[in-house]
Amino acid sequence: MTIILAIESSCDDTSAAVLKNGKILSNCVASQTIHKEYGGVVPEVASRAHQANIVPVVEMALQKAGVSKKDLSAIAFTRGPGLMGSLLVGVSFAKALALSLEIPMIEVNHIQAHILAHFIDAPQPAFPFLCLTVSGGHTQIVLVKDYLEMEILGTTIDDAAGEAFDKTGKLLGLDYPAGPIIDKMAKEGTAIFEFTEPNIPNLDFSFSGLKTNILRFLQKNNRLNSNFIQENLADICASVQDRIVSILLNKLKKAAIQADVQQIAIAGGVSANSGLRTALEEVGTQNGWEVFIPKFEYCTDNAAMIAMTAYYKYKDKDFVGQDITPLARYNF
Repeated sequence: MTIILAIESSCDDTSAAVLKNGKILSNCVASQTIHKEYGGVVPEVASRAHQANIVPVVEMALQKAGVSKKDLSAIAFTRGPGLMGSLLVGVSFAKALALSLEIPMIEVNHIQAHILAHFIDAPQPAFPFLCLTVSGGHTQIVLVKDYLEMEILGTTIDDAAGEAFDKTGKLLGLDYPAGPIIDKMAKEGTAIFEFTEPNIPNLDFSFSGLKTNILRFLQKNNRLNSNFIQENLADICASVQDRIVSILLNKLKKAAIQADVQQIAIAGGVSANSGLRTALEEVGTQNGWEVFIPKFEYCTDNAAMIAMTAYYKYKDKDFVGQDITPLARYNF
């Protein structure tokens, strides 16, 4: 019997999950709302909140799973990428608990975990498949050859898709995080404004030019009409979302052709965006893809995906020692 406690603390969500023989028994998350006051995540504030949240979240996960600490086979944790202070809290807690229980530790790459969240519930993609991973800090197209064998085919050369949503929201005067707000507003508007699609070679992404294009568009129209944003907010949101989604899916279509793969998945926080989900299903139907979209609870940062990844590493006896350290930047 394999029972794994997993901890996720890469950014501003403290999460713990319990997995038993490949099945998730609990998945608890404590979110930090204080960052809305600052318009973005403040690393020092995030790490202090993790310190306050981690013990009660872990206890809740164990209680909901009906598992005690002495039943655990291993402790898994997010090693990176992420905010160093936040990662340190999770890694330090995992090391201390594993040492006290005399059980092995499993380090997990946060981005790999987002991809393997697809194996928490059915339906599950078959290998090989392409996964578009989109979040506040990452935008990548990954060829997934096996549970722990992945190849990055394309990545962002500057900002990520999630950053484009949030920074656009700041220009529009929206609260943080702006992505869900733009998604909601877009449903009430029409994509009538044209924004730039960057001409980036290969399968890489860039969103810095798009952000500049949006900024200049708003500045120009605000000079002509000081109420332009308020009067056109829904249509602006719809137009921005439409362009970000088209950038993502145009690259994904190229990748599917180059890799000759028909199994397509999305993962990461931005994969919760309804516009992206709908557009992906439409493109999938047009191209004969089998599309896999995770449940909303497994799109944002959560420990269930850490536990799922750790399960496959546990089967390989891929353990780490007490000298392990977090990595703010961590490529797989």
